Amino acid sequence: MRGARSAQAHEEEEESVFVSMTDMTISFLFILMILLAFFASQFSEDDKVPKPEYDRVVTQRNLANSKVEELTLKVTALKNELEATNKKNTQLEREVGLLKEEIIRLKEEIKKLKELLNSLDKRDPLEKYLKDSAAIRKTILETLRDQLKIDFPTLDVIVNEQSDALHFQGDGLFAFNSSELSPIKRPIVEAIAKRLNEILPCYTTGPRSNLKDGCNSTRATIEAVQIEGHTDSIGTPESNLQLSTQRANTTFTTMHAHARDLLLHKNIRNQSVLSVAGYGDMRPIADNRTEKGQATNRRIDLRIIMYTPSDLNEIQRIRDALNSGQPMVRVQ
Repeated sequence: MRGARSAQAHEEEEESVFVSMTDMTISFLFILMILLAFFASQFSEDDKVPKPEYDRVVTQRNLANSKVEELTLKVTALKNELEATNKKNTQLEREVGLLKEEIIRLKEEIKKLKELLNSLDKRDPLEKYLKDSAAIRKTILETLRDQLKIDFPTLDVIVNEQSDALHFQGDGLFAFNSSELSPIKRPIVEAIAKRLNEILPCYTTGPRSNLKDGCNSTRATIEAVQIEGHTDSIGTPESNLQLSTQRANTTFTTMHAHARDLLLHKNIRNQSVLSVAGYGDMRPIADNRTEKGQATNRRIDLRIIMYTPSDLNEIQRIRDALNSGQPMVRVQ
């Protein structure tokens, strides 16, 4: 009897659990239905996207993705380029640093050289003045040569640094045994006069003196511009000496006729710097055994003689004379 009651109680307990599970399932399904009903109520036909629009958006998305990939590649390339540039800049910075150090070293060397030159100048300013005067004379001769070559490109004109003169190769200047200038060559002599008249004011005193800015900073002065006549070796020494002097005189008068101001250029002793001299056949520059050599020796030389001071006081007086443009009758 007791066993039957126990079995019945067990069955009733199982049935009660089953009922509870069923109720829970039904409750869950009911809640789910309510949620579905809610979402269904929220659904609208307007939220649908048309297929063409969808395809267009997808296409744009794909294009955007491609563009992103392309830009990503470019960014990577730019990063690599930037990295290479940075490395190059680093190398250049090292080189610049080395160059700066080299510049500092060279500046120190230049400073030492300037100090050395200054000390040399202080030790012997007279020697420096004479050296500068010689350099100026060379510059004057080369300037005159270059200007004449512009006027007469085929003219054979040479600067002889040893004799401080400008050689005008004869060949046509004078005929054999003649002191008359060839009419064809006369323009050459006239051009010499014109060019000299332009150059001399920078190195002479007198009414034409003109020390322009940057002109003759050393204040070197010309003692004489000597027109020298020469002959070949044919004839006696006496006749050649006379002929060469006549050629120099002819050249002088031709130059003066073309540029009257030439005689106004004075040295510091109030003398005209223009002068003449004849050397006959005593100073050949070519072989007199050939006709070509003889023609070359029948020539005119233009020699520039710079004034040589005897001491420092005289250098200062020379500079004062050039600055004022007034010749000094006598330099003590």
